[in-house]
Amino acid sequence: QVQLQESGPGLVKPSQTLSLTCTVSGGSITIGNYAWSWIRQSSGKGLEWMGLITYDGSTYYSPSLKSRTSISRDTSKNQFSLQLSSATPEDTAVYYCAADSKRARVVSGEGVAYWGQGTQVTVSS
Repeated sequence: QVQLQESGPGLVKPSQTLSLTCTVSGGSITIGNYAWSWIRQSSGKGLEWMGLITYDGSTYYSPSLKSRTSISRDTSKNQFSLQLSSATPEDTAVYYCAADSKRARVVSGEGVAYWGQGTQVTVSS
């Protein structure tokens, strides 16, 4: 059973870079055909897909966030990470890491096989 766990600061100052890490257990991020993804949800809003990294290290980003988003991985630790630059209060949200064998599922947020528990990140001075 694949398990995902987000970690990182819960408070980020405006203009700084928001950085989160997802630690994966129960399966390797380098095998299979899984899309390892970051998804967020702001208060009162729906799920927003941010981007993903595939088993071979390819990355894909939401067009609306592409200029500020970077997803990378550390295969030795079986982790993948999110960096969101130039954070603003509008980036305040619960951030989830998630994974599924179908990219369409992680992009839509529907029917995703594996989710982390989510971590609240607040952007505030």
